Amino acid sequence: MTADIQPVIGIIGGSGLYDIEGLEDKVWRQVETPWGTPSDALLFGTLDGVRCVFLPRHGRGHPLSPTHLNYRANIDALKRSGVSDVISLSAVGSLRADLPPGHFVIVDQFIDRSFAREKSFFGEGVVAHVSMAHPVCPRLGDALEASCRALSLPVTRGGTYLVMEGPQFSTKAESELYRSWGCSVIGMTNMPEAKLAREAELCYATVAMVTDYDCWHPDHDHVTVEAVVRVLLENADHARALVRNVVPEVGSERALCPGGCDRALNNAVITAAHMRDPALVSKLDSVAGRVLQPPSTHA
Repeated sequence: MTADIQPVIGIIGGSGLYDIEGLEDKVWRQVETPWGTPSDALLFGTLDGVRCVFLPRHGRGHPLSPTHLNYRANIDALKRSGVSDVISLSAVGSLRADLPPGHFVIVDQFIDRSFAREKSFFGEGVVAHVSMAHPVCPRLGDALEASCRALSLPVTRGGTYLVMEGPQFSTKAESELYRSWGCSVIGMTNMPEAKLAREAELCYATVAMVTDYDCWHPDHDHVTVEAVVRVLLENADHARALVRNVVPEVGSERALCPGGCDRALNNAVITAAHMRDPALVSKLDSVAGRVLQPPSTHA
């Protein structure tokens, strides 16, 4: 494959991460989408010559809960801004003893237990089914792992992220159930974010940053809010360093994604062209404009 893509790196910041240091030519810009308003304005800039777009997932100052995030607007805004690759940074609880607070996990699987969110750009009038068997771009995962190790950050490659609805944390019974399923970490935000990124043909990878053990752990009740906040802020500092390290690695000109993330819609749209809802087709202009054609005119 010939190199023909100049990546634009999208960074979605989780709890405690509301900006990216080191960006040059910075400008906050509100991006309008057909799906409503994103969590916040987007921060545009360059890092070592690589174009970057940063979105604080919960908004600056954290006014938005996981349930009330407009995930579709967030992903559409990134795609509409030219983003090709998304690095998602998320605060999580640990479901494994060997993943202590301060540890980073480059997850490769998700279990989606959320239930109160819009999970697809598609629907009545334009039906599409994308593969989620491998929801994380392995190329981005490789780069993130390498950068963590170069910075001597404690990291584990691979693991399953259980996405719960929230905003309450788990009961102990739920926590033990998720552990029995083999899950590694638990959080509230990466679904449907990862699903929508796949529908938008964006390469996507998650860095799950452990703040504390979930309530299964015998010492969980001894963890103070102050301790969690301290780890959260330390993780945010490490995440900024990680972004500064990894962006030049993934921002050079490249060929099509070997994992096919940027071609996820090639065979996904099942609705016949003449049956597609023009209004929904119009809303999908950025997300799926590559594969959607205007409905044919029939006599």
